Amino acid sequence: MRQKSPFRNLLELFVHSGVIIYAVRCIIGFIIGYTIYVTLPDYEGYWTLLSILLVITPEDKDAKRLSIERMKANLIGSCVALILFLIHRPNLFIILIGVMAIIVICYGFNLLNVARTAMATLIIVLIYEQETTSWLGAVERLVCVVTGCLIGLGITLSTAWLIEKVRLQMAHE
Repeated sequence: MRQKSPFRNLLELFVHSGVIIYAVRCIIGFIIGYTIYVTLPDYEGYWTLLSILLVITPEDKDAKRLSIERMKANLIGSCVALILFLIHRPNLFIILIGVMAIIVICYGFNLLNVARTAMATLIIVLIYEQETTSWLGAVERLVCVVTGCLIGLGITLSTAWLIEKVRLQMAHE
């Protein structure tokens, strides 16, 4: 029987370790998000960076589904926050309405398991905007969150595709 090369052993470890896959996805996401943050100083890149990392998931088995669900949750939280911000300046009552709206919306879309992510996004947008009182800031935050979600989802889907391709190739050897 032929002995496996050290490179092959390392590759097998990589494609079968959920922790390593998650770490690599986070590193890629952080590098992309940080590059946006540094390259575009007028753009609130830290929200994009945060959204990228919120969408990437450590669960290897359901990574694609969970990343999509987390992206949807971020979109729900951002949209609810923007709508509420346009209705009234954020206060305790507005934030509570947002929390309840997110619960109802997430329940309706069978996304209750990621409602916490939506609530975190809601609070980030509303509390931050309470200090700046600018609805344009809320729109910019929504764009940042959507951008980060799309990047995080792209990282998850592309690495899942690559890992699956490598696993199939290794199985045929």
